[in-house]
Amino acid sequence: MANYPTPHINAIPEDFGRTVLMPGDPLRSKFIAENFLEDPVLVNNVRGVQGYTGTYKGVKVSVMASGMGIPSIGIYSYELYNFFGVDNIIRIGSAGAMQENIKIRDIVIGQGACTNSDFVSQYGICANFAPIADYKLMSAAIKNCEALGARYHVGNLFSSDTFYSDDTTTTPALMKMGVMAIEMEAAGLYMNAARAGKRALAICTISDHILTHELTTAEERQNSFTEMMKVALETALDAEKF
Repeated sequence: MANYPTPHINAIPEDFGRTVLMPGDPLRSKFIAENFLEDPVLVNNVRGVQGYTGTYKGVKVSVMASGMGIPSIGIYSYELYNFFGVDNIIRIGSAGAMQENIKIRDIVIGQGACTNSDFVSQYGICANFAPIADYKLMSAAIKNCEALGARYHVGNLFSSDTFYSDDTTTTPALMKMGVMAIEMEAAGLYMNAARAGKRALAICTISDHILTHELTTAEERQNSFTEMMKVALETALDAEKF
């Protein structure tokens, strides 16, 4: 039985909805709460990692930042799943496109997540473990992308442990294998969900392109990826039926 608050979340289980939307950026969390949730309440602000709970179309939904990288999302998702009764976490982040047919501001839905992280070793698995999304959450997100007319792609993500790297071979090799985009959190989230028997999904907006070198600004990433946010919120509604 957990004692509250935990080291990283100053809240109690009743403060969270069954579904938590999880951007990397705390300011994106604040933006979603203020622009999409009714009566949002700040339920966590430890280390500036803002978490809010409100309602969306009458359903209790939370949004809380994860920070950057698998170690960070690993901490927050573990505590939410195991101590706060959260059933579904939907990562809503940014990613760098790795394929020519994927464009800036397209949505990518992570059916699976490759990684160069050693996060899986903690589970004592002497094999290659394939981190995958929850099928029901993924199916709902696809349906909501189509309903909103969003341009989207479904497939493999690459969750990298490094943003700056001397490695010049991994990314081109993954491109050849059809991996859609690079980000830094999905694989860890999927592993924690699998271990806890909970659901997870990563939905990302393309913020930059490895091949074309197109970029979005930090402010654009924080405030303008509203199509992805709407898809995630509608998916949170669907998750209430699971």
